Amino acid sequence: MKTGLRAAFLAALCFAAAHSSALAQTYPSKPLRIVVGFPPGGGNDIIARLVGARLSESWGQPVVIDNKPGANAIIATEFVARAPADGYTLLVGASGAMAVNPGLYAKLPYDAERDFAPITMMGSFPLLLVVHPGVAATSVKDLIALARAKPGALSYSSGSTPFQLAAELFKLRTGTQMNFIPYKGSAQAINAVMSGDVALTFVDSTPVVAQVRAGRLRALAVTSPRRSAALPELPTMAEAGLPDSEVVLWSSLFAPAGTPPAIVSRLSAEVARIVQLPDVKEKMQALGTDPVGNTPAELAAIVRADIAKWGAVIRSAGIKAE
Repeated sequence: MKTGLRAAFLAALCFAAAHSSALAQTYPSKPLRIVVGFPPGGGNDIIARLVGARLSESWGQPVVIDNKPGANAIIATEFVARAPADGYTLLVGASGAMAVNPGLYAKLPYDAERDFAPITMMGSFPLLLVVHPGVAATSVKDLIALARAKPGALSYSSGSTPFQLAAELFKLRTGTQMNFIPYKGSAQAINAVMSGDVALTFVDSTPVVAQVRAGRLRALAVTSPRRSAALPELPTMAEAGLPDSEVVLWSSLFAPAGTPPAIVSRLSAEVARIVQLPDVKEKMQALGTDPVGNTPAELAAIVRADIAKWGAVIRSAGIKAE
């Protein structure tokens, strides 16, 4: 009996694999939809359009970018989680929706790991730690000393939860106290530092490199494992003495759970190829984004690790979704 059950199970696996392979050979046979949880014009949207246009060229099918902004990308993420698992509805999942939201909300209408099939990380980007030029700190070490000497005297701005978490991780790793001043967007958070209303912020490099070069902001470190191509003189957090303070945010592609593995594999290979094309790579790097193109298994491991990492920071900082 056990032998018969084992044979039936193996036969079922073989049939499923053959069926998945057959689907992949004819995929795609109709237009694809890539859902983005942010308005048009932002980094995730631009990356989706770059990749979508090249997918359309490669496969001869239209690729529609469907913007569904709102609720920290929960609307778009839930939509794709409930979509048919056929490879024709995909999600641009940013680290906020996939790794931060699970720790931020007591209840979510999706499970970031269970409800999705990871495809590939399209790009990643670090943050910069920048201060007002009047702050008496020209290095991370100086900033830590200043914050420890005057607990609660420094304030930081943020217009995004992931950026806020980068500052909270810094506080956690350094044992410092700083006040959080919320803003509605990164532009306002940056302006608050330049005007001296707050001392510092963590933000992506694209909107601040020009301000740093003009002397309106002072950059102290980059949160990635490697130095920034835009500011190569800037040390990493590890080089500045904080090896456990790495923050790398990302924009990845996901399909609904249950999508045939052969289709996921085909999508992963093609998107990984596209993001490394010279012109696509150049455009992504202009946004401050490093093209990646990893495997589904590698992306799954990153999602799992980041959920644990940011969940711990959120609990430590007592942050709650409003």
